[in-house]
Order: sequence, then C-alpha cells, then structure tokens
Amino acid sequence: MATQAYELSHLGALEAEAVHVFREVAATFERPVLLFSGGKDSMVMLHVAAKAFWPAPLPFPVMHVDTGHNFDEVIRFRDETVERRGVRLLVVSVQDDIDAGRSVEDPKAGRNRLQTATLLRGIRENGFDAVFGGARRDEEKARAKERVFSFRDEFGQWDPRRQRPELWNLYNGRHRKGEHIRVFPLSNWTELDIWQYVEAEDVTLPSLYYAHRRPVVQRDGMLLADTRFLAVGEGEVPYPATVRFRTIGDATCTGCVESAASSPAEVVAEVAATRVTERGATRADDRISEAGMEDRKKEGYF
Repeated sequence: MATQAYELSHLGALEAEAVHVFREVAATFERPVLLFSGGKDSMVMLHVAAKAFWPAPLPFPVMHVDTGHNFDEVIRFRDETVERRGVRLLVVSVQDDIDAGRSVEDPKAGRNRLQTATLLRGIRENGFDAVFGGARRDEEKARAKERVFSFRDEFGQWDPRRQRPELWNLYNGRHRKGEHIRVFPLSNWTELDIWQYVEAEDVTLPSLYYAHRRPVVQRDGMLLADTRFLAVGEGEVPYPATVRFRTIGDATCTGCVESAASSPAEVVAEVAATRVTERGATRADDRISEAGMEDRKKEGYF
C-alpha cells in the first residue's frame, strides 16, 4: 500500500516552530507576557500565538513599552487590535519614568534608549518570568547571536557568553527568582518571511507599512516623517513624498523609504529585491556605533 508523505511548506515550518515555542513557554513558565507595539513583527507574533492556543484565549497579556513619541496611526491600530482580539493590554510609559526622575531625556538622542528602564520596570512590577519579543536574527548582527530562549539576569542584562545551547529545539527555561527569559518565536524568520506570511494569512497591519503620501525630512541619508515629535533642523525643509515604513518605532528615529508598494504582494516583491535590512536602512538609533545594539541589549534592551 502506497504511503503519502506530508511535508510542511517553508512558512508552515516556521509557524509550527513558533507555535511550539509559545506552547512550551505557556507550559513551563508562571507569568509570561508578549511585547506588543502594533508593528508587523508583533502582529505576526500575536497571530501565531492566537493559533497556538485556539479556541482558548491567549493565556497571557500583551505589553507595550510606550515612548510617547509613537505614530498616532499605530497607537490607534494597537488599541483597535487588542479590543478586537479580546486580549489584555498593559502599557508602561517612558514618560512616567521621565516624570518620576528615573530616566533623563536627551532631546538630541530620542527616547528609544530610555525604553530599557521602562521595560525592566514593567517586567519587575508585574512579576513576569518570560517575555516574548519579535526580534529576528536577520535584523542585526547582535540579534543574530540571540538564542530563542535568551537568559537575563536579575538586572535584566544579556551576556552573550552565557547563552545556552538549544540542540534539537530543546529549550532551557530554568531561572532563579528575579531572573527572566526573553523568548523570540520569530528568531528564524526573515523580513521576507514576515511579509509572505502577512500575505498568506491576511494579517492586518497599520497603514504606514503601505505606500502613502506624507511630508518628510531628509536627514543623514534617511527620510524621517515630519510629525509633531520631530524637531526640524536648520536647513531642513519638509517636502511631500510617497513612502512606506519597513519598521515602525519611535517617530523621531524611524525612517521611511520611497515606495509605491500598496499591498502585501507588492511589498513582498520589493523586499525580495532589497539587500539592506529594515533596521540598517531606516533606524537612526542603530547607527550610534558598530556595536550599538549589542551594548543596549547588555543593558536590558529588547
């Protein structure tokens, strides 16, 4: 009798791996949380997590580390999404830490680096022992070193020399009180995989990811959106352009690219042809030094 082989597609295999990670954490940790900003990676994470536990609701809340300088469209999208999906949203605010004197703002540097203290406060105050993040290894070389289960000490710090082996997809989540594990279900995905999955699964994303007309400012080889958060410098003149965002974060340091791609299929074609990662092309905060991201991760960053 002939047997029929069953083989997962590339996207199916990535999804199955992420589902396994979500279920492993739910089974072995007491208080997980999913970091959720409304961006494409966190939307794919939320979509996969919902499939992992369907028809039951998510067994953990989602948390947004809000810099206070987010795009208005993304904040609206975030709130609409959690209401539609019926998940519990926790918001920890960088502004609260600035107001309390726990963080000091440097207007020239933006607020992205200040997210570290706010994230660690959110983890500590809620007693979370596992934190899902949407980081992918293809984004940046420090993230390429990251394991799926990333151990963080009692100060929330990451030590690349203390990474644990993950042979045969076996994950070690052991930790002491005060320590926690960052978990990255999308580690092995690429930007192209994300967009192919968005197209295949019809995942809704903020409108900023697709071509639209808006005023922009050219700075340091990047196009920054002219928003109320951006201080336009001397000699900088905003002008209208048709752009889209490859990644969405703090409006003061997240650039956009000129593009006519207005659908997931068109974005897939565009991403397939690019040779620069989205963080390398559009994140000013990643240009601080060659090891900028690794230094921030050692301090406790995402």
